[in-house]
Amino acid sequence: MTAASLTDADAKTSVPLKRRLKRAERARQLKAFALVGPLLLFLLFTFAGPIAGMLWHAVDDREVRQVLPQTVASLAGWDGKDLPDEKTYAALAGDLQAARAAGTIAIAAKRLNYALNGFRTILISTARNLKAMPEPGTAKEALGKINPAWRERATWTTIRDASGPVTGFYLLGALDLVRNADGAIVAAPPDQAIYREVFARTFLISLGVTVLCLILGFPVAYLLATLPPGRSNLLMIFVLLPFWTSLLVRTCAWIVLLQSKGVVNDSLRWLGIIDEPLRLIYNRFGVCVAMTHVLLPFMILPLYSSMKAISPAYMRAAASLGAAPVTAFLRVYLPQTLPGIGAGSLLVFILALGYYITPALVGGAADQMISYFIALYTTETANWGLASALGAVLLLATVLLALVYGKLVQGQQVTGGMKN
Repeated sequence: MTAASLTDADAKTSVPLKRRLKRAERARQLKAFALVGPLLLFLLFTFAGPIAGMLWHAVDDREVRQVLPQTVASLAGWDGKDLPDEKTYAALAGDLQAARAAGTIAIAAKRLNYALNGFRTILISTARNLKAMPEPGTAKEALGKINPAWRERATWTTIRDASGPVTGFYLLGALDLVRNADGAIVAAPPDQAIYREVFARTFLISLGVTVLCLILGFPVAYLLATLPPGRSNLLMIFVLLPFWTSLLVRTCAWIVLLQSKGVVNDSLRWLGIIDEPLRLIYNRFGVCVAMTHVLLPFMILPLYSSMKAISPAYMRAAASLGAAPVTAFLRVYLPQTLPGIGAGSLLVFILALGYYITPALVGGAADQMISYFIALYTTETANWGLASALGAVLLLATVLLALVYGKLVQGQQVTGGMKN
């Protein structure tokens, strides 16, 4: 048998072998996907889907278009400088008649009332008093007699701005911004501008809680990392104990402890430190104390994980080179715990941003965070657009924080690699 015939035979044998290898690899990939498929579907329907729905509701604006289609179409060519023409008034009259017959007038009235206070009354009263379709050429006069608001340009610009199908109205409102009659973005009136202050309060409380958790959690994590395994495991049980207790139960426990006749005030009066009970609850102090207690384990665990990986030989080497204990700690030990500090701080801060139950129960009216208003607009006023916009702004802030943390960690790794 010649060399050429052997080469041809090997080539013919290798082709089926490659096919079998490809089929085996494909089967392995399908099995792996089948294992993670249920988790992916779960995340899709319980995480990605709701977030996508929230983002869509933040810009969705189809109510007015569906109820007043002829008016929206007529206003598409309006320049907004003067009142609309007679054709637009006639289109509005026709839409109001049809919407009243279909029982959908309240949908548009609710949406327009978000943009202009009192628009619900204007729209519903006009539809109720418009007994019949006005004669040709008299719609403008007829609607003006029913309600003088139809003679104002702001009324029509409100309808035009709510024509959809998408809008920036809710996102602008979440940032205390509005569009004026000329379409320019301006600051909201002082009596309506509340969300910037609420966001600032939310970030301030979250930052304060994060700092308190770091101050209290660092010594505990250091102790856990340096103790023998037996004692360390016992103390770790106490750290994890809050995870086994309901958040509502822990919050209510702080109400019992901090109230005017609670354990803390009674103990202080018994010791003679105070004469009258201190106000420790329904204020910022109570919110920070309760949230710190709840979130403290989320700071301790990343710190403990980071400290446990640090070899004691580093501190001994620093001491043998003449470094004082404080200097060795600050210049050798502490820099190695920065990943744990960053991870714990980011985790606590992000969790604190979305807290609702604890501030609602132990905080006052001036201590409610942005999650309170999201819940308010979702469950009570059913203003899904504004609730979604506030949630979208909070989500954006969270993502930006995560990106900044990632950049800082990456930069630290590059710097450390260069030093090494």
